[in-house]
Amino acid sequence: MRMDSLVIAGHSFHSRLIVGTGKYKSFQETARALAASSAEMVTVAVRRVHLDRSQESLLDYIDPTRYFLLPNTAGCYSADEAIRTARLAREVGLSDWIKLEVIGDQATLYPDVQATLEATRVLAKEGFTVLPYTSDDVVFAKRLLDAGAAAIMPLGAPIGSGLGIQNAANIRILRELITAVPLIVDAGVGTASDAAIAMELGADAVLMNTGIANAQEPVLMAEAMKYAVLAGRQAYLAGRMPKKLYATASSPQEGVLR
Repeated sequence: MRMDSLVIAGHSFHSRLIVGTGKYKSFQETARALAASSAEMVTVAVRRVHLDRSQESLLDYIDPTRYFLLPNTAGCYSADEAIRTARLAREVGLSDWIKLEVIGDQATLYPDVQATLEATRVLAKEGFTVLPYTSDDVVFAKRLLDAGAAAIMPLGAPIGSGLGIQNAANIRILRELITAVPLIVDAGVGTASDAAIAMELGADAVLMNTGIANAQEPVLMAEAMKYAVLAGRQAYLAGRMPKKLYATASSPQEGVLR
């Protein structure tokens, strides 16, 4: 299992849990939750951190030698806005990797897949490693691949909802048809069992924020998510037993001495 690494754009990660850094009660709590999760990649909303470092910033609590920083374009509602935000992140030295979010509806926070596709195409041509948040539409997933996406990141449920994986069949279809890049379930995870289910469906990784940050005990939940992702991955690799309508004895009678 130690060799079962997550590889994105040639970069290898031991942990398949990616965590966000918003909604915590304090920067100190954020740091403790990150440590408990054992995540190696963390996302930071470019538009919500003090980039000039003139005052206390979230970035002061993220050790760049320990964590791989993934800036995101959270809060952007157009391709142009997201492109500008990604460029800003690179200009200030955060990263040339970007978690691309272009929101299409304020109530549901569903992605604008057409705008996401346009921004992916532009940013990939400019040398960014683009990880787009998208719907569970396999047609657009393939178009994002053609545009240069380094991963496909479908939602499992609306952002921050905690509903768990509501589209298991679509995630399975994406798993079967998207094999050239990692498939990362992004949004909707509310507790550890949700993360395990996402991994059992074949996701290569899970990205979450609210499920940890809004837990009653975020640090403890972060640790639970770590084990859930690992367990789900192992179960997927092991292959579950077939489902049967009727019982099968755990100790078969065949061969029993009488």
